[in-house]
Amino acid sequence: MSAAPLTLAELAAALATIGGFEARPLVAVAVSGGPDSLVLMLLAERWARDCGGQAWGLIVDHGLRPDSAEEARRVAGWLAARAIPHEILAWTGDKPESGIQEAARDARYRLLAEGCRALGVLHLLTAHHREDQAETHLIRRRAGSGGDGLAGMSAVRELPGCRLVRPLLSVPRARLAALLAAEGQPYLSDPSNLNPVFERARLRLQPAFVAGIDQVLADTHAHGQARIERERALDRLIGRAVVLHPAGFGALDPASIASTDAETVERLLGRLAAVVGGARYPARRARLARLAAALTAQPDRARTLGGCRFVPWRRHILVLRELAGTSAPVRVEPGAKLVWDRRFRVVHAATAARGFTLGCLAQSGAAMPEHPNRDVPRLAYPMLPAWWDEEGLAAVPVLGYRRTGVGVLPQLSFRPANPLTRAGFAVV
Repeated sequence: MSAAPLTLAELAAALATIGGFEARPLVAVAVSGGPDSLVLMLLAERWARDCGGQAWGLIVDHGLRPDSAEEARRVAGWLAARAIPHEILAWTGDKPESGIQEAARDARYRLLAEGCRALGVLHLLTAHHREDQAETHLIRRRAGSGGDGLAGMSAVRELPGCRLVRPLLSVPRARLAALLAAEGQPYLSDPSNLNPVFERARLRLQPAFVAGIDQVLADTHAHGQARIERERALDRLIGRAVVLHPAGFGALDPASIASTDAETVERLLGRLAAVVGGARYPARRARLARLAAALTAQPDRARTLGGCRFVPWRRHILVLRELAGTSAPVRVEPGAKLVWDRRFRVVHAATAARGFTLGCLAQSGAAMPEHPNRDVPRLAYPMLPAWWDEEGLAAVPVLGYRRTGVGVLPQLSFRPANPLTRAGFAVV
């Protein structure tokens, strides 16, 4: 029996379950030109239009094949024929010689997020479907992933400036193909999808994959529900145990972690260390377990983990950035926009008269200023963000210190690369 085409009503129901859209939604769809993304584009455009909103198509040209630019233009032509607004986003510059798939995926999401920001779009839709979800579970199971990994792909994931939404995770690929056939819409075929060099392609070519997909997805769903409960427990613990200061340090309540199960405490410590330490990779579970046990058994002793110091202070534990791992001071000239230490966003007005150097106070070589801000522990002083110039220390904004006669300072905001909280795992 042939599969029934996916309907607009079914997509609308999936998006309603996910929620979080404006009354007149403005969304973007990542359109590769393959059958899955084209189906999502067609239905998402109709859904957005019915709601009084609009859907954009974003087409990424990776530039990895000689005909990639022509393929992008062909997809753009298909969208134009249906009066669907669209943009082509090109990956320019040198390409790596190894790890090309991972690099291309990273570049794709970076370009898509940038495209969404340029359009003022908060929701990026992708066409990952039922078989993609099953493949993800099997690949992670083979790699020895824990429960979080075996939950597969979340229906919602955060990207810089927007969220990625996957409304088709429960939809079989055959139903997408059926709609495309009914629409008479041509599409592109990616030869890598059947290239046994890639693990996903090898899975798709195995008859056992199709035969066992229902059980795989049942396992994935069970792990997903368990992950949701774990994340809710972690969020509750964060709410009662952690305070983050805009100067880039945190305070932890040891009584709260002492009364919480070990796994949730370990997750909390890993999340907090990632925020304050700015690490690119999460701390190992074994190290988190040792830290959790040590803080519970001897909360009056200082510890280190992930570029952070965990220091007892007034019945709390301060979480401070380690000086040794902090980024070097950076010069910030008028008009500059940058991120320092993977934690602070910096913007300096183009009309400012002069630039300054940004670093932590200990890197400035200046004497510690007086203590006008009693909310900041003196233990945190060395790691506070500070500005200096040729005349010496210019300002320590958190302490309210500013040298007389200093002009316009750059704007500084705590925007850690690793957030303390994030969009929870979601299933559809």
